[in-house]
Amino acid sequence: MTKCHCRNPLKPYPATIVKIIDETPDVKTFQMVFDDPAVMESFRQKPGQVAQLSVFGVGEATISITSSPTRKGILEFSVKKVGMLTSALHRLEPGSKVGIRGPYGNHFPYEVMKGKDLLFIGGGIGLAPLRALIDFVLAEENRGDYGKIDIIYGARSMDDLCFKYDILDRWPQMPGTTVYTTIDRAEPGWEGHVGFVPAYLEEINPSPENKYAITCGPPIMIKFVLQALEKMGFSDDQVITTLELKMKCGIGKCGRCNIGSKYVCLDGPVFYLSQLKQLPPEF
Repeated sequence: MTKCHCRNPLKPYPATIVKIIDETPDVKTFQMVFDDPAVMESFRQKPGQVAQLSVFGVGEATISITSSPTRKGILEFSVKKVGMLTSALHRLEPGSKVGIRGPYGNHFPYEVMKGKDLLFIGGGIGLAPLRALIDFVLAEENRGDYGKIDIIYGARSMDDLCFKYDILDRWPQMPGTTVYTTIDRAEPGWEGHVGFVPAYLEEINPSPENKYAITCGPPIMIKFVLQALEKMGFSDDQVITTLELKMKCGIGKCGRCNIGSKYVCLDGPVFYLSQLKQLPPEF
């Protein structure tokens, strides 16, 4: 477990939204800075960790930290509008105040991944937590520690593709990096691949040799991605995912994210497939 660097783990610290990027019709990326520079400096997240975002007078929700810790002085959160809190976030404008507490949870095992090729498989808003690790390993100070990077990403339509500036422009230009993008159904103006992510994964058929596969997306996508990876020869310890379960307190006290003996906010949200297979049937 990585402990919160804030003085009070239950206290939201005030922050200001400095920029909002419209990713899709229902996803926005919020760039935020803490109002207190000392808090900004002490907030040291690792790729895969989450934070609690609060809209004052509305409530709070657990959101993956989208930005890499290699990007200093700013935090990014990509939020899909699905409920009351996220809808309230989507109504905010640059200059609005929010609360942030965290970071919480474990993180992607980037130290273990050194010297390995990495295969990222994302669907829809599921690319958001993966993006933190992708940008971390692609950062100039870290790139030499990792091998070839492959990114397979898909969404329902062109409009539903998140981070178009990354998947279509920035990442493909990075050394040793290949990006495969797909949408579910053909539509005018799209010249790329058409089909579901698990089928595209099988078509690409990556070798499991010296490689980790990291995946996040809709549950049905993850189910078939895991089946495809198993058919390709990936072992359970080569496959990593991050669970999208509702967390409330973030410090393992309320029990909202409990699965068997595990608390997602403490033991996760990042798990090896071998760990997931040990969870009870309720998972």
